[in-house]
Amino acid sequence: MEATTIGIDLAKSIFHLVGMSQTGKVVWRKALTRARLLEFLVQHQRAVVGMEACATAHYWAREIQKLGHEVRLMNPSFVTPYRKSGKNDFNDAEAVCEALSRPTMRFVEVKSVAQQDLQSLHRVRRLVMKQRTQTANQLRGLLAEYGLVVRRGVAALRREVAALSDDPQRLTAVLRQLAAANLDILAVLEQQLKALDLRIAQACRADERCRRLAEVDGVGPLIATAMVAKVGNAQQLPNARALSAYLGLVPRQHSSGGKSVLLGISKHGDRYLRTLLIHGARAALRVAHRRRDQRSLWVSRLKLKSGPNVAAVALANKNARVIWKLLTSGQRFTPQPGAPEVERAQAAQRLASEKRAGLSAAVRLEPELKTPGFFRRPPEHV
Repeated sequence: MEATTIGIDLAKSIFHLVGMSQTGKVVWRKALTRARLLEFLVQHQRAVVGMEACATAHYWAREIQKLGHEVRLMNPSFVTPYRKSGKNDFNDAEAVCEALSRPTMRFVEVKSVAQQDLQSLHRVRRLVMKQRTQTANQLRGLLAEYGLVVRRGVAALRREVAALSDDPQRLTAVLRQLAAANLDILAVLEQQLKALDLRIAQACRADERCRRLAEVDGVGPLIATAMVAKVGNAQQLPNARALSAYLGLVPRQHSSGGKSVLLGISKHGDRYLRTLLIHGARAALRVAHRRRDQRSLWVSRLKLKSGPNVAAVALANKNARVIWKLLTSGQRFTPQPGAPEVERAQAAQRLASEKRAGLSAAVRLEPELKTPGFFRRPPEHV
């Protein structure tokens, strides 16, 4: 009896495979070395191969797809409930087969090499930023032990150390040497960070999808390339809310007995991408009061009503849904048309009066400021 479904438990050197028939019966179990995995699969008849979406999974998925097999990746947390008895490699592979057969299982899209290149740039950039913060904080902490409190920011730290370097009364010789070494490390890290930002900007200009995403307020090259690297064309997500939920930007629910209780955002999914979206929304929120289009008026009124944090997360949620639409449809972002002159002037007067009076709790979203659709298809010649 031939196996129609193969579950693979990935590892560094020894891979454990379980083959199941169409009826769900385990046909064979095998432990193969890294070199023999593809040799075995190339001789096997076409099957559905399942793996957990973990380290090296996308590489192996692309290689196995070249052999003619259908590959499906799954979130490891979705596979765990199907594991029986104790945890071992064969039980893990069998659980992958069980999860693969579920009709409601959700799968992870296999990333292309270009997507992994973009993701690698972002991961290295995140590490460089972390190292820069650690180095600056260490130097700031060392100075504090000598009674020298430095303001936040690398530029302020550099100025303070330069001003103190010629004062032997306040800085000892050892501390001057350590401070100079740390500043040299910071200079190297900042140079690497600038180079990575330049490469990400070049990648954004080279990708048509990233260029379209960067047209959205609050979305720049960082967010555009990170989103394309993470979800590609977003075809695996059924709707815009699914992308927001995937990024943890929708409310958590604690509902029972027909009573729905909505809590704060779930914070599931990719923390890095969610952080970028919220920071981008904060940047757009800072200049929203200068604009009079309906999108800016909506987020400005929400800021007055619920505060800047809620408004930033709401705008990040909206941007995530806009990004899904742009990726799946190929459309371009068009800013919402401004309100008529009279309505726009009245809205500006209301915003100013509410801000002066501090009536944030009484602010209500006016009907004329509700958000319409704002997409259009690109011209035929584009």
